[in-house]
Amino acid sequence: MAEALILDSEAVNALARPSERASLAERSRAILQVAHDRRALVRVPAAVLAEVCRGARFDAAVDHLLKDRGILVCDLTRAIAQRAGALLTKAKLSSEHAVDAFVVATALDFDAAVIATGDPSDIRRLAGAHRQVRVFSI
Repeated sequence: MAEALILDSEAVNALARPSERASLAERSRAILQVAHDRRALVRVPAAVLAEVCRGARFDAAVDHLLKDRGILVCDLTRAIAQRAGALLTKAKLSSEHAVDAFVVATALDFDAAVIATGDPSDIRRLAGAHRQVRVFSI
């Protein structure tokens, strides 16, 4: 398996709408460049799209980001969903944190993964002792 950069909702929004989130966009672009330089895979869990897509007017920027940068959307599989549920249980978090759990569960599919996030505390809590997952706060 490969190394991957996993983008959460805040990272996707920052990259898709840089004028609205200037400092977050700068940090997100930097980690994206490092991933490209390292030839790491860049992935967005499908569940993240539920948080960032809000109709054609808003979706165009996200669609453009996903089309232009070699960023692929990871499907939500049964295995990832069940893994996310187990992560929520272990971290004693409610389903309110499901998308964060899907992000971490997706990262666990890779030998090494960095999660670019605007919510590092919840992501770290969900990642727990999984050493192959690192968290990068944007």
